[in-house]
Amino acid sequence: MVRLFHWSLVVVFAVAWLTAEESAFVHEWAGYIAAGLIGVRLVWGLVGSHYARFSQFLRGPSATLAYLREVVKGREARYLGHNPAGAAMIVALLLTMLATAFTGWLLENPTRIAMLPEVPSIIAPANADEDEDEEYAERGEEGEGAIEELHEVLANLMLVLVVLHVAGVALASVRHRENLARAMVTGLKRPAEPGDVA
Repeated sequence: MVRLFHWSLVVVFAVAWLTAEESAFVHEWAGYIAAGLIGVRLVWGLVGSHYARFSQFLRGPSATLAYLREVVKGREARYLGHNPAGAAMIVALLLTMLATAFTGWLLENPTRIAMLPEVPSIIAPANADEDEDEEYAERGEEGEGAIEELHEVLANLMLVLVVLHVAGVALASVRHRENLARAMVTGLKRPAEPGDVA
């Protein structure tokens, strides 16, 4: 299930990225599918198989930083499931993809943006004489530009995270002498050895 989710999300993100300027229909549906996939993954992270459960691989910031220090020293332990850095990356990818899909959903219908709670501005607007309908429409238009910019920033952040994720997989594959990309297709890793973390 995790492998199917992983590769489906890879395909959906690639489609969304490549169709952003070409086909609004395909781009939007890729976003809906991504959000649906993330919803399924969140449920599976609670009730799924041993290595799919968040409780099995999520660790706190101190454990993740300790693991990264060991990576820098070249002596990190091999994990049979997700290592602490990989777990942090999963959270970052899921949250960023979900935020990207949400901001895209908001942009699909601008009236959704106008219904968001108003964020207090630092400088009070000088539009006290406008009636509420005009103010509502203006908030929607102003919000659309800000949400569109946020959507693009999140999509670019997602791309940066993907590059870091692939680099981390490559590093772990070299360090632990196993092809993790192939393991994400076949589901097979070499057996545990002394010192490995189950």
